[in-house]
Amino acid sequence: MAELILIRHGQAAFGSDNYDQLTDLGRHQSAALKQHLDRTGWHPDCILSGTMVRHSQTLKAMQLEPDDTHAGFNEYDFHNLLSVRFDGQTPTDVLQDRKTHFRILRDTILDWQGGGLEAAEESWISFKQRTSDAMSAAMTTQARRVLVVTSGGVIGQLVAATLNAPSATMVDLNLQVKNTSVSTFVFSKGRVSLNGFNATPHFDLQPELLSYS
Repeated sequence: MAELILIRHGQAAFGSDNYDQLTDLGRHQSAALKQHLDRTGWHPDCILSGTMVRHSQTLKAMQLEPDDTHAGFNEYDFHNLLSVRFDGQTPTDVLQDRKTHFRILRDTILDWQGGGLEAAEESWISFKQRTSDAMSAAMTTQARRVLVVTSGGVIGQLVAATLNAPSATMVDLNLQVKNTSVSTFVFSKGRVSLNGFNATPHFDLQPELLSYS
């Protein structure tokens, strides 16, 4: 059996004009994870990531280089979904207040999954398919240990899909995913099983590093 870990990127710049960049905390989280992997002797044979800036910055802070990138590991465009929901006039508190943002985002994703938000740039069905394709590509390798840097929504969807859970489960998982958390899968001959979700052992002695956005 081979092992694949999905790592959520470090904390990004929530509430700023450009979310797609790490904060100083995000870089510290990434470095702490790399230190943990080194201590435990977990060294990847293959490193993949999405194509977003926050993905590449997470790997850079981990002092790792990707072997390849796959856009299927990119996050859904939550700014676009919210813009469609609010006819291009997303309220400021939805963009900048965390509690309000995640409450509204949850309802928005459920609407999207149910076939609403038809003007969105990406459909829910398309998101499911591209994330599934990315996971399949990551498992089509001779590597025994595969490390992937991606985003919370992608992790939530891939965990839900692996468990054959309802679509709505993805939302609940998505909103739990901590920055630089590790979700572990084992795979062989196209079959995949979940072995761990949202683990942050690298924060055990540094709880101040914990964040969700």
